[in-house]
Amino acid sequence: MAKDTGVTATLTFGDTTVTMPMSRPTLGPDVVDIRKLYAEADIFTYDPGFTSTASCESAITYIDGDKGELLYRGYPIEQLADKSSFVEVCYLLIYGELPTAEQLKDFTDRVTNHTMLHEQMVNFFRGFRRDAHPMAIVCGVVGAMSAFYHDSTDIFDPWQREVATIRLIAKIPTIVAWAYKYHVGQPFVYPQNHMSYAENFLHMCFSVPAQEYKVDPILTRAMDRIFTLHADHEQNASTSTVRLAGSSQANPFACIAAGVACLWGPAHGGANQACLEMLREIGTVDRIPEYIARAKDKSDPFRLMGFGHRVYKNFDPRAKVMKESADEVLGLLGIEDNPTLQVAKELERIALEDPYFVEKKLYPNVDFYSGIILDAIGFPTSMFTPIFALARTAGWISQWKEMIADPSQKIGRPRQLYTGAAHRDYVSVAER
Repeated sequence: MAKDTGVTATLTFGDTTVTMPMSRPTLGPDVVDIRKLYAEADIFTYDPGFTSTASCESAITYIDGDKGELLYRGYPIEQLADKSSFVEVCYLLIYGELPTAEQLKDFTDRVTNHTMLHEQMVNFFRGFRRDAHPMAIVCGVVGAMSAFYHDSTDIFDPWQREVATIRLIAKIPTIVAWAYKYHVGQPFVYPQNHMSYAENFLHMCFSVPAQEYKVDPILTRAMDRIFTLHADHEQNASTSTVRLAGSSQANPFACIAAGVACLWGPAHGGANQACLEMLREIGTVDRIPEYIARAKDKSDPFRLMGFGHRVYKNFDPRAKVMKESADEVLGLLGIEDNPTLQVAKELERIALEDPYFVEKKLYPNVDFYSGIILDAIGFPTSMFTPIFALARTAGWISQWKEMIADPSQKIGRPRQLYTGAAHRDYVSVAER
């Protein structure tokens, strides 16, 4: 819980003065509590994009953009990516603490035993056109889960919330893998209970009934890291969408589907796809200076994708881990001399040394290397955002559960700065 600082902020306009309390978080800047501003002063605040507004109180994830720091429940992302597993991170995000060995085994077993989908959902998949984008399928199927799992939609029942949580984390890899299989015209592959979370996902994506497929441990580890690095990221657009949908008391499957829909936007979850496409457009190392010059030219619409971040004003801590995984994966696959990777590495070197990028703090972000890894593993760019949604489901459901348990939670109702016509009377068609 945030602490009352004992300090107040005073807003004076005209003959009116409003005194507002201030709260102090565990980390980050103090917060001015403006909840009574409208009632006491009859005014709103104006904050497009909510860049200066705390929409909720949360104990899950913290970002320090100036330091380049990302914490899940207080643990640095670098430590979790190096020492933990995605399933353990899911437990941490949901329950607030790292599990004991016994708790981790119980949680892992529950997730593993819920990875299968209701068999009638096979028919639901087949209702989509064959050329449907995988993200459209994922969005539709997640939303439809409430039509198949009626026993876990009562948000006021703690046990049903728990069941829905396990089901979402367990079934989202199967949903995403089947969306991919349907997209490429291959038969669905059912989950295997003896496999780890990431291994099972890769197996469902790339195995076929005609021959045996073994997932390389390096690819499994890289996939697990990608999941971990994308699991949660504070109150971003899709997470805020989940919370806003949840504030109306919608069922958890509908709320997560809303998050999936928001994530689909190219300004959010589609950034790694745009970055890979840019690297391919550049093509070779010798063309980098040309594109660097274009990026500096304000009259040129070209922008370097994969650099800078709205929150991070320093190096994205996730990018460091992703770079290590890229080297490992490409080394395993014997494509260290991949032209796209060479362009990425040289572009990163130049950007970190060029005064233009250094001054503007345009450091490589997580999208810079994640697209290269997914491409090397064998995923088409259309699958990049669905995989992001798979990972972020852990954060979404954690944030949703936290919101449901918050006694101060109210239905979301943002205000507006109205600039339309003032009151006017209707004029009949004949008189216009």
